[in-house]
Amino acid sequence: MSLPYLQPYLGLSNGLNTLHGGAGAGGIGGWVELGRTTLGSAGDNITVSSLSNKRYYMILQDIRASVNTTQGNWRFNSDTGTNYAGRRNYNGGTDYTTTSSTYIESGGYDAGVPAFQISYVANYTSKEKLLQGHAGWSDATGAATAPNRQEITGKWANTSNAINEIISHNAGAGDYASGSELVVLGWDPADSHTNNFWEELASVNGDGTGGFGTGSFTAKKYLWIQMWLDPSTNQFPKLQFNSDGANNYSSRKSVNGAADATTTSFSGFDLVNSTSTPSFINIFIINNSSNEKLGIAHSVDQNTAGAANAPNRDERVGKWANTSNQITSIDVVPDTGNYSTSSILKVWGAN
Repeated sequence: MSLPYLQPYLGLSNGLNTLHGGAGAGGIGGWVELGRTTLGSAGDNITVSSLSNKRYYMILQDIRASVNTTQGNWRFNSDTGTNYAGRRNYNGGTDYTTTSSTYIESGGYDAGVPAFQISYVANYTSKEKLLQGHAGWSDATGAATAPNRQEITGKWANTSNAINEIISHNAGAGDYASGSELVVLGWDPADSHTNNFWEELASVNGDGTGGFGTGSFTAKKYLWIQMWLDPSTNQFPKLQFNSDGANNYSSRKSVNGAADATTTSFSGFDLVNSTSTPSFINIFIINNSSNEKLGIAHSVDQNTAGAANAPNRDERVGKWANTSNQITSIDVVPDTGNYSTSSILKVWGAN
């Protein structure tokens, strides 16, 4: 797991102790908001300029597609030359590459449905700038349809300049609709700020009697959920939002690189394949009240103990087909058994 994923805590103790981003020598730091742009009308570019030079960027993108399909792409520092290359796949299919391109191709989004993307950029001035991203979108409204997903990697072959501007460029027939937003966060090991973007909203441990949950927390537009789950028996866990246990969820997943599988009209946001060993799960969610809630999840479970047995990995996107309320509580629900007291659910959020 890369360093940006491991913030805002340092290390993996049973308590997942929060250290506000883990700046060196006991300093305060973490992900800080460097800039954001929210479109007031439809357009083909969402630009965040005048960025401070940070070693890493985290990019959150709330995409509202117009009535036509949009094609999201990344550009840096207004460079429109053929200085980009990328690799991506759609729903776990065959990789597609672009070279000597005028942007990093980030993928197409279906007309009229919301999409969400979380990306990271390594921004070392004298090296090519590397991007990794994950996107999910609704495909069609309702829990009977699974969302779509994309995995994106790319590079800007510039070895002379740090990134000071990030542009999400639409090359498709449509536009980014009004309300589409680009938020750029920065992290650097030398940071000592105290205005961390991510606010801890909830932290709760299992009690050994079944599932467990956060209780009510403050609604935020962006959520980051991290879990360490230690099950008592083989089980298939899921999340339920706002105590909704009806069949209002759907998801798409790949386990250990296998072909994608989908779950529709399900009673929760399913997390990992059935497992009896500990698992670690990261989820980012776009939590707009009037749109379906889209989540991008990555997980690893221990599998059989010992170095002779490789762990299992899981990549998925999911949605809660609720267009009336923001998520304000989260429950971890096993299909059987319970979670030990070392299990933990942490939720961070930001507007």
